[in-house]
Amino acid sequence: MKTKIYFTAIMLFGFIVSSNAQAQNPECLTNLSIYAEHAKVKNYEAAYTPWKMVYETCPDINKANFSLGEKILQDKIDKSSGAEKDGYIKDLMALYDNSAKYFPKRYTPAVVAIDKALLMYENKMGSDEEIYATLDGAFQNDAKNFKNPKALYLYFSSLVDLHKGGSKELQEVFDVYDNVTGKIDEEIQKLTQVVTTLLPKDSTGTITSKEKRKLKIATTNSESYGKIAGSVDSKLGALADCENLIPLYEKSFEEKKGDVTWVKRAVGRMFNKECTDDPLFQKLFEAQLALDPSASAYVYGGTLKMKNGDSSGALEDFDKAMSLETDPYKKSDIAYKVAVINKRKGSKSTARKYAQMAINSNKANGKAYLLIANLYATSANDCGSSTFEKRAMYWKAADMARQAGRVDPSLSSQANQAAASYAAKAPSKTDIFNSGMAGKSVSFSCWVGGSVKVPSL
Repeated sequence: MKTKIYFTAIMLFGFIVSSNAQAQNPECLTNLSIYAEHAKVKNYEAAYTPWKMVYETCPDINKANFSLGEKILQDKIDKSSGAEKDGYIKDLMALYDNSAKYFPKRYTPAVVAIDKALLMYENKMGSDEEIYATLDGAFQNDAKNFKNPKALYLYFSSLVDLHKGGSKELQEVFDVYDNVTGKIDEEIQKLTQVVTTLLPKDSTGTITSKEKRKLKIATTNSESYGKIAGSVDSKLGALADCENLIPLYEKSFEEKKGDVTWVKRAVGRMFNKECTDDPLFQKLFEAQLALDPSASAYVYGGTLKMKNGDSSGALEDFDKAMSLETDPYKKSDIAYKVAVINKRKGSKSTARKYAQMAINSNKANGKAYLLIANLYATSANDCGSSTFEKRAMYWKAADMARQAGRVDPSLSSQANQAAASYAAKAPSKTDIFNSGMAGKSVSFSCWVGGSVKVPSL
């Protein structure tokens, strides 16, 4: 019976047992199977004693000592208080350290540090300094495995709080912000690749059950990263406004103007925050052009030409940027930036052109879909000869916003809100009935072009 239970547990959790440990201590194997079965049905109380025996006697027998041990100890923490609770927290901290000792390939420095930092944070044990130092060390030493969305936010949030308390410089806040948002973008890109590949199969009904699960996981994780990205931006808040950026970069310019990473981040942030009217933007652009005459430099050069009234020169620079970039994701990002520039200037048709180029380079560029949706919505009053026709434009805008959420789940919350807002401005059922347009199409003769089908009643 024990043998049957043992093999069931091993198959269920996918554990691989050390043959050395089997030969050395059969009692460990017996207790491993017992606590694994209890853990399977979340009876962590019953699992504790056999788990503790195996963990203390044969720590390297199986990864379950750590993966299930964490759940068993967390259950103890949740159900205890005072000194007893503190003792279990100390035990869990030690378990995290030992996980890296016995199974270093699975429990990397970042994974262990994240576990410890989150445990400290959730139990109000560590200061902002301790939590930040733990997470910063993990990110610096093992960024590849620093993927936990909650930990990414805590890493940045604790630093901002330290800065507000006067113990950290604003430049460090910006540096970590760039690192954290870069990591979030990297993970979202991986996930949207999965979504982009599997969505067509899902829509045609040719997706397998395994692919369906993979799509669901990618969508859920992408949404989590999207929420964290929004929280990180909110936490940064006014710290990145022009009134803070300009004096900071002015102060550091002479010292840092030869540092290509610093220059590119500085000019990029000033561009994103629309600080391009200040002479410092020109200085930073010229510094980047000298250090790295890459595609993005031509985007900034085109921005300056646009501001000086040289629209044709600006478009030449934008097209130069597009031709220089070969990476499809970076090309898409450049096209999106150019679309934003033209939107700000009021050139809606050109903005849509570049937004569509962004989509052509990266079908998962949800921001480009949202931009087009906004362009349509803000053109409603300019398209159509009747109130009904003008408001019909909001259906087209809502469709584009929904598409943004489909291709990039990290934007689903923002996309759904935008779609709902646009749909609310479209003709109501009463309007459709009174117009006699149900099921018919409304064509647009303005710059938007195309048509939209009126919903049937």
